[in-house]
Amino acid sequence: MSNTAERVNIIESEVLSHDWYLLRKISFDYLRNNGEWQRQTREVYDRGNGACILLYNREKRTVVLTRQFRLPVFVNGHDGLLIEVAAGLLEGAAPEDRIRDEAEEETGYRVHDVRKVFEAYMSPGSVTEKLHFFIAEYDASSRVSEGGGLESETEELEVLEWRFDDALDAFYRGEICDAKTIMLLQYAAMKNLFD
Repeated sequence: MSNTAERVNIIESEVLSHDWYLLRKISFDYLRNNGEWQRQTREVYDRGNGACILLYNREKRTVVLTRQFRLPVFVNGHDGLLIEVAAGLLEGAAPEDRIRDEAEEETGYRVHDVRKVFEAYMSPGSVTEKLHFFIAEYDASSRVSEGGGLESETEELEVLEWRFDDALDAFYRGEICDAKTIMLLQYAAMKNLFD
């Protein structure tokens, strides 16, 4: 079959909202595998790309996570308080640089040697965001502040330092239900980061 660019013809792009990020309604023709063109319409939410990081201490067998209120999960029936790894949008910065800043802002730990482990689209059916996943080791000397996020960005995060096994158990019990956090915890388990 031909390349994807030859199979998609954008007909119309309408801005539905440009308040927090950009929400567009896009009508397009798509060349199906059977050779027929089909008109489709989708809403696409463009919030930019992001990065996330799992901070871990091999010697203590601990990880640093955060807990914060998330309105979308609250309106979907959750209590809204999600346990997550540190994360943020790139906002034009290189992923490695941005995630160092986010880790410090949110957790209070300054890390230098960050290692990218993979990239993933988190909700490709409607959101353009691609996340860059990182890991980094931390220790007591890495702590430079209390963390908690930036008030200017309406952040109010609780910083958690948990034993890695407790974090995995929390995931298995359903207490950790944030996809990026689950993915990084599973990565740490698969790669035996604590052995």
